[in-house]
Amino acid sequence: MEVTPRTPPGRPRGFDADAALEQAMLLFWEHGYEGVSLTDLTRAMGIAKTSMYAAFGDKEDLFRKALQRYTEGPAAYLARALEEPTARQVATAFLNGSVRATTRPGCPAGCLGVQGSLVAGDTARAISDALAAWREEGRARLRDRFQRAASEGDLPADVDPALLARYLMTVANGIAVQATGGAGPDELQQVADAALRNWPPV
Repeated sequence: MEVTPRTPPGRPRGFDADAALEQAMLLFWEHGYEGVSLTDLTRAMGIAKTSMYAAFGDKEDLFRKALQRYTEGPAAYLARALEEPTARQVATAFLNGSVRATTRPGCPAGCLGVQGSLVAGDTARAISDALAAWREEGRARLRDRFQRAASEGDLPADVDPALLARYLMTVANGIAVQATGGAGPDELQQVADAALRNWPPV
């Protein structure tokens, strides 16, 4: 491995921090938080441990930054789906986006928010909690959007927006797990389509 030369204080970093963070994100995505060592990270990022700490903090800090990058990149389909004009279109865009993101060519299969939670022991409890909060935030955003749809008459009055959001999130998480197990985009798209067949009629 090529070692990055030490940079004197006050000098610019000798590596591309954005590219290094991308590599860290991909590694966490593929192996989960505790499946990745500091040596794995620095090797993939092409930097020394001192440079990693200086630029990103410790492993937990780096993971949180990688999760934010994932949220704004591969997982941005949620934010885009929420902008769709009808609740059914929101659900369709969300599940279709889940299929694309979890089977993306050139990227690990599955979802970082699911893979990253494969942790063991109390040492990773903070990361486990952070990922649970990340998934809950996504569910809450769907719930709020469906509550709005119900108030606008876009969903039947007897539909529970919270249950509908949890249903979609459960399907999306299942799609991610199946993708990690080797299911392809065509198979998973059939799952997404099936989940929408019983969408509440307006």
